[in-house]
Amino acid sequence: MKTIVCMLLLAAALHGADDYSLGPDSQPHPGVPQGTVITKLVLPPGKFYPGTPHHYALYIPARYDPARPTAFMVFLDGSGSLSNNVRVPVVFDNLIAKGELPPLIGIFVDPGVLPALSDNDQNRFERVFEYDSLSPRFSRFLLEELIPAVARKYNLSKNPDDRAISGVSTGAVGALMTAWNRPDQFHRVLSFIGTYVAMKGADSLPALIRKTEPKPIRVFLQDGHNDHIVPGEPWGTFYAGSWPINNQVMYEAFESAGYDAKLVLGSEGHNMKQGAAIMPDALRWLWRGYPEPITVHEPAAMGQPGWDPRGKVYSTVWADRPWQQVGGTYGPVSGLVAGKDGSVYFGDLAAGRIYRVDPEGKVSLFRENTGGVKALAVGADGRVYASVPRMRVVAYGPEGGETIVSRVQADGLAITAKGVLYYTNTSRASVGMIDASGHERLVYVPAPESGVGLAAAAGLALSADQSMLIVTDAVGRFSWSFQIAADGSLVNGEPFYRLELPEEGWKSGVRGVAEDSIGQVYFATPEGVQVCEANGRVAQILNPPEPGALTALAFAGPELNWLYVAEGGKLFRRPVKVKGNVPWAPVKPPKPPL
Repeated sequence: MKTIVCMLLLAAALHGADDYSLGPDSQPHPGVPQGTVITKLVLPPGKFYPGTPHHYALYIPARYDPARPTAFMVFLDGSGSLSNNVRVPVVFDNLIAKGELPPLIGIFVDPGVLPALSDNDQNRFERVFEYDSLSPRFSRFLLEELIPAVARKYNLSKNPDDRAISGVSTGAVGALMTAWNRPDQFHRVLSFIGTYVAMKGADSLPALIRKTEPKPIRVFLQDGHNDHIVPGEPWGTFYAGSWPINNQVMYEAFESAGYDAKLVLGSEGHNMKQGAAIMPDALRWLWRGYPEPITVHEPAAMGQPGWDPRGKVYSTVWADRPWQQVGGTYGPVSGLVAGKDGSVYFGDLAAGRIYRVDPEGKVSLFRENTGGVKALAVGADGRVYASVPRMRVVAYGPEGGETIVSRVQADGLAITAKGVLYYTNTSRASVGMIDASGHERLVYVPAPESGVGLAAAAGLALSADQSMLIVTDAVGRFSWSFQIAADGSLVNGEPFYRLELPEEGWKSGVRGVAEDSIGQVYFATPEGVQVCEANGRVAQILNPPEPGALTALAFAGPELNWLYVAEGGKLFRRPVKVKGNVPWAPVKPPKPPL
């Protein structure tokens, strides 16, 4: 064993002797048009990093045409990329002159430093907070503050295929998360010696990449075998993990999901020697085929021997059949439920209306002057049940005639084939029941002294066989599964479904929920549609149609194979490879995977 370790250390030492000198494309050449580098620019403090200015510089290509939208690339830790050790402007000059890059504008931004209030105090250095987080804050800073400041003087393209971002170390996480959180804005990422380790959550990214519906992003990764590795600690010197191993795991996750990704592993440590040497080739790879758009493709391994479809995103959706908007823009969409003819009903909370969407996607008014709808359900009798203001649950007949069912506050509704209506009261974290005879009672009330239970009961869904009731928690990470007793009571409740939480904020925001015919459960969340296997594990995350939180979802269509979601004031749908279930036709789902 000792001999093997010594051989590995010797190999690592020999690897470390690799020459990473700057090549011809990183050297100035006579006759090559040179772009202009503008330095010492300062972006004043804004709303995302209060009190913190940001210093930045610009590269303007020699062939810049102000009449045409221009592609651009953002470099985090920008002064390092401008340095003589990396020479990005020189590389840009040479590759643009060869036609291997479009005439790019470069935006080189340094992390913010919050100035101390006096000479006796220390500054607050924002780099790790800005770059190392998985939240959308930094992408919003770029898109709402820095890029608009540059765009006031230069004609920047709004096409995400014309936008790239690069980062080093922690900056690599910042670059990747910018594109990950806003794939509608950035399609190209360079990652050098990325810190995909357990510092501020980046170690969770490989699992998220494997579970999440692929985004139209091309990613180039680089790291060195000796990154935070020394002979005495071949497993790594840093508390957060192994840089080389985690970059390899990141690459494998991208490959598994079908991304256009590349990993180059060299022999250096945590520095930009190799990164600077391969910068020209990395840029060529990142921009190859331009202006051909970067699109999502299903993994090449699909359908090959050994392909395991379990839990895969493409077991549920098609890459080439994305979300499509239904109707126009409404007030906040509240309630979303399938009708008996394959239609969908949804409420416009602000306008106090209920709309119906037919199976072809045509929207028509079903009911107005409701005062506002919180939740909807459709019973076996075809009636539409709605929670409306003044603590009422009402039922509308096919022609819209109204009947008062109960005077309770209901934030979520579900109805069984036998006409038993369940409802949630979010503020009290309780679940109530109204039987077919109109008798009411509470069937779940939290026990605060236990410290365990629903914090904000919100959405409801019945299992396919109607033996279980799923209750979402708009605050906590876990949504609950209850068994329905013979008398309709809820028993044997468990925090069964563990969901991914937003990076920012302390509330899960989970409300809408539905189950398909094989027992998989679909949750409308700020992260998209989170799909849990029947065993409670999140296996898939479907991207939202637009950046933002989903609030409701439902299966509909004549074959129940269209998935509808509500996002803000918009409704979207897409075809899926699974089928939902409806309360008037219970079915026993298959035994779940373990």
